[in-house]
Amino acid sequence: MFIIIGLIVVLGMVFGGFVLSGGKFEIILHALPHELMVIFGGAVGAFIIANQMGVIKGALGGIVKAFKGPKWTKEDYKDLLALLFLLIKTMRTKGVVAVEQHIEKPEESKIFNHFSKISADHHVVSFICDYLRMMTMNFEDPHQMEDAMEKDLERHHAEAHEPQHSLQTMADGLPAVGIVAAVLGIIKTMASINEPVEVLGRLVGGALVGTFLGIFLS
Repeated sequence: MFIIIGLIVVLGMVFGGFVLSGGKFEIILHALPHELMVIFGGAVGAFIIANQMGVIKGALGGIVKAFKGPKWTKEDYKDLLALLFLLIKTMRTKGVVAVEQHIEKPEESKIFNHFSKISADHHVVSFICDYLRMMTMNFEDPHQMEDAMEKDLERHHAEAHEPQHSLQTMADGLPAVGIVAAVLGIIKTMASINEPVEVLGRLVGGALVGTFLGIFLS
């Protein structure tokens, strides 16, 4: 919701200020489709070339998530703590054997199924079960499991952030693509050098829209 509001404010302030200062919006509208095709199309093409399909799908999914809002709420974190409490309590009161049936087949576990949103996320369930299973092995060094958890979380975060980094890399390159679009516009203008000044002014203005879009979209 706030992303949409922010976009409306940004677009309103930028283009509203341009119009109020006497700018002719029709020049931007005339050049926008072609410049956007060059800049955004070129950037998307480079993005597809540079990334694997998994990263591309993750990036598209991340854009959708950005508009939908956070997946987990405060209540979900409370449920997670309650789930862990019940599992640990079962282990301490009924023994390791009692908790094994929950971590070996979490889809059949009454404890996991009581928290439907958490049990629906296989990454979370797998993480919990893996380390509860390690706890049942009676490690002599408790820090050994802690180190393994930290490394696992770091690896998961790195994989989860890879689509974000790829999108940021694409965004960083948009100003350069905008310059390419502007140069193409100047080439087009030079081909019409015999036209009146009014026509040349519109052509140059249209070419500069490419530079503007490259910086604005980044």
